[in-house]
Amino acid sequence: MEYRELTYLAIACRIGVAVLLGGIIGLERGLKNRPAGLRTYMLVCVGSALIMMTNQYVYQAFNTGDPVRMGAQVVSGIGFLGAGTIVVTRRNQIKGLTTAAGLWASAAAGLAVGVGLYEAAILGGLVIFLVLSIIHRFDSRMRQTSKVVEIYVELTKAITLGDFMRKIRDMDMEIENVRTESESSSDSGTHAYIMALKSKQKRNHEIFFQSIREIEGVAYVEGL
Repeated sequence: MEYRELTYLAIACRIGVAVLLGGIIGLERGLKNRPAGLRTYMLVCVGSALIMMTNQYVYQAFNTGDPVRMGAQVVSGIGFLGAGTIVVTRRNQIKGLTTAAGLWASAAAGLAVGVGLYEAAILGGLVIFLVLSIIHRFDSRMRQTSKVVEIYVELTKAITLGDFMRKIRDMDMEIENVRTESESSSDSGTHAYIMALKSKQKRNHEIFFQSIREIEGVAYVEGL
């Protein structure tokens, strides 16, 4: 119970565990060059632990206040930091959601450490790391064979949009949505489009993209 109570030894232990958990989670994000990396996750986890320990100290030392009030502010306040990692690209792609969720989860692990719930903090931190690393690979493979795919394609004057859409239908793909991109260049004679395509059966997206690249008049294509 000595590690549960707010002693000097417990404070050192909690900060150490928070640094370790935040570092493990942040290392994975940093290796993938995400907006929030090793130091960000460490600071979030340690900061959350400090806030929770401060709240516990105030409650124990002065015998007043709510023992979880400051922790509740962390849960809501971390959203502002997470929102800063979410961006919408020019092609309407949303980037940073996983990083934002990881920051929020890292703060939760820090709060658990700060209150002395080591078992939940360590187990939760390891699960967060596994979700960000191992599950990411499974999610990528699943997306590569999904029936729905969104593509960005640039067409030259050698092919009209109508002809291109007909060739896509010949590949047993249904076109659910088409929109013109502002990146279209009149100087180079290319026109950019974003299309949502749906297949009747699962197929490898890379093989499908290669088939599109072989169509005459397609200057560039990539999956979104």
